[in-house]
Amino acid sequence: MYKETVRISGMTCAACAKRVERAVGTLEGVLQATVNLATDKLSVEYDGQKVTSDQIKETIVNAGYQVIEEAKRKTVDEDKLRKEKEIRTMWRKFIVSAAFAVPLLYIAMVPMIAWLPLPVPGFLAPVQFPLRYALTQLILVIPVIIAGHRFYAVGFKALLQRSPNMDSLIAIGTTAAIIYSLYSIYQISVGNVHAVEELYFETAGVIITLILLGKSLEAVSKGKTSEAIKRLMGLAPKTAIVIQEGREVEVPIDEVEIGDIILVKPGEKIPVDGIVVDGYTAIDESMLTGESMPIEKKAGDRVYGATINTNGMIRFQATKVGDDTALAQIIKLVEDAQGSKAPIAQLADIVSGYFVPIVVATAILAAVGWLIGGQSLVFALTIFISVLVIACPCALGLATPTAIMVGTGKGAEYGILIKGGEALETAHKINTVVFDKTGTVTEGKPEVTDIIPVAGMTRGRLLQIAASGEKGSEHPLGDAIVRNAGKEELTLLKAENFRAIPGHGIEVAIEGMQVLIGNRKLMDERKIDLGKLANESDRLAGEGKTPMYVAVNSKIAGIIAVADVVKENSALAIKKLRSMGIEVVMLTGDNRKTAEAIAKQVGITRVLAEVLPQDKSDEVKKLQAEGKKVAMVGDGINDAPALAQADIGIAIGSGTDVAMESADIVLMKSDLMDVPTAIQLSKSTIRNIKENLFWAFGYNVAGIPIAAGVLYLFGGPLLDPVFAAAAMSLSSVSVLTNALRLKRFKPY
Repeated sequence: MYKETVRISGMTCAACAKRVERAVGTLEGVLQATVNLATDKLSVEYDGQKVTSDQIKETIVNAGYQVIEEAKRKTVDEDKLRKEKEIRTMWRKFIVSAAFAVPLLYIAMVPMIAWLPLPVPGFLAPVQFPLRYALTQLILVIPVIIAGHRFYAVGFKALLQRSPNMDSLIAIGTTAAIIYSLYSIYQISVGNVHAVEELYFETAGVIITLILLGKSLEAVSKGKTSEAIKRLMGLAPKTAIVIQEGREVEVPIDEVEIGDIILVKPGEKIPVDGIVVDGYTAIDESMLTGESMPIEKKAGDRVYGATINTNGMIRFQATKVGDDTALAQIIKLVEDAQGSKAPIAQLADIVSGYFVPIVVATAILAAVGWLIGGQSLVFALTIFISVLVIACPCALGLATPTAIMVGTGKGAEYGILIKGGEALETAHKINTVVFDKTGTVTEGKPEVTDIIPVAGMTRGRLLQIAASGEKGSEHPLGDAIVRNAGKEELTLLKAENFRAIPGHGIEVAIEGMQVLIGNRKLMDERKIDLGKLANESDRLAGEGKTPMYVAVNSKIAGIIAVADVVKENSALAIKKLRSMGIEVVMLTGDNRKTAEAIAKQVGITRVLAEVLPQDKSDEVKKLQAEGKKVAMVGDGINDAPALAQADIGIAIGSGTDVAMESADIVLMKSDLMDVPTAIQLSKSTIRNIKENLFWAFGYNVAGIPIAAGVLYLFGGPLLDPVFAAAAMSLSSVSVLTNALRLKRFKPY
């Protein structure tokens, strides 16, 4: 199975997108074909044994569009240059068109408005020199038609292939105006001077000019929707300093290979992903995780491409290069999301498939109806052109993809990677969030929480003895004690005769002392009296902590409690979710007492404890059976089945393994506040899409009857085709502008 993204040029509206999807989708072996009008991209999934990439591209060309071949390794500069060139071309066409359309409109309209004291050159007076006047208009409209030739080339081709689009509407409407005007020139040439009043060259010229203006503004706005991708791509450094035979050699980033030793000086960007082999520094990973504080790095720690080395000099070994780096995966994930469709877009797709043929039929029926009603051919032609021009479905095609592009891009800025339009849409319906405990609500690694010595033993001495004994242990609880002693800068004592007692603890000799460190079973087995500490241990256990007893020379010396501590923002995030009306559930394999103690700390009232990893998905299924829309938040590894089962799977990670298949949303920081932020972003994006669709549909529903002359029927004004063109262009720009409002999104 192959997946490919093809950039297409020449698509102008929802009907074009539907046409490409239909043409490619009918090929044998193509499983799915989705066009994003905002990015001009086709995402296609196909069986490589039944159809080839070249056949798909050939089908696109046969449908009347062009395929833009892109370099395998695309850079932000190439993308930016292509977009800038497209915008320059559109503006140039508009300027040329406007330069001829403005004088054309002037000489066409001024003689008709008697009260307007504006001069018209005497040699162009329509009454004295009607043929000269008409031919001047024809000469002025020709450059405008040339500037907008694409509308005719694409529009008529689509019409001949029985798949009319927006260009077809413009081409039919303006061609009708031009042909009628040419007929009027003929009438003038044979002596009918009154035909000078029936020239419609300015209508065609101004319509094309206004639509070119709309397309130019649209190109600028579309460029802004993908700024998040551009920023991400621009983060990657262009070169790296590689150590070759003891020398520092600067090489292009593309030439860095896995295994190379790379030198990074203070203030420089990390070129690729790797593992530190020498040096100590702090690295700003905010572009990757959103964390503002630099992270300390030493030998053995991982570093990621495009992050910034703030102070020390390090050498690291490259482990991932090119498209495998964390940054490249993030860029791909955001691009894929921006190219995807939300289910809400299906409504626009269905409508656009039938829209243009219905509009053409409506325009013809309206024109014929007015002719039958006794109106002139000129009146009917005005109606025909107005209906065709005002109904162009550009806004309809841009309504959903632009909002998804901005929404997913905004998510990436906050370290929230949303994998597609479907995930973005579903997230706003979530009413239940299920959290895994370890590594999600809690830090995922034990920390020392309490040190309680007996009388005659100091806190520092108890920790020093325990850490000295646990130095040789591989147990996570023992490691927590050793780490804590390191933080307090305690000197460890020499330990001998270390012996691990499985399931109980350890026994060790420290400077002539016989030391036991372990659980209550070990103390009971060795008949060590806990005295007053028995009550303390019960209290600690009730708080979800694990008490570890320390005995010296067969006498209790104190308790060191270790627990998987709650993350800083867990309680705040859960409070936020509950304030949004969302039920919060904890799902864990841990024992009920510990789970409930943690849940109490963070404000969770519903706890599903002692659940095996393989049974977690069943628990999610039970919640769904209650009619709930469930989001599962976990680490994306042992929670994979539950993440896949949930309506939305949210993976908490460091931002490095962003391509986890089991999750729909990846939170690059391990901050649970990003869960309500993701849901808020989804709600804002879907609200924006609905607004866009409302305006796009509403505009056409209201515009077509007005253009067809309904207001005129009841004594109101008749819509001029020029105003119809202006309104059509404005509708597309307004939808894009509304989508760009999402760029102001902030968590609330």
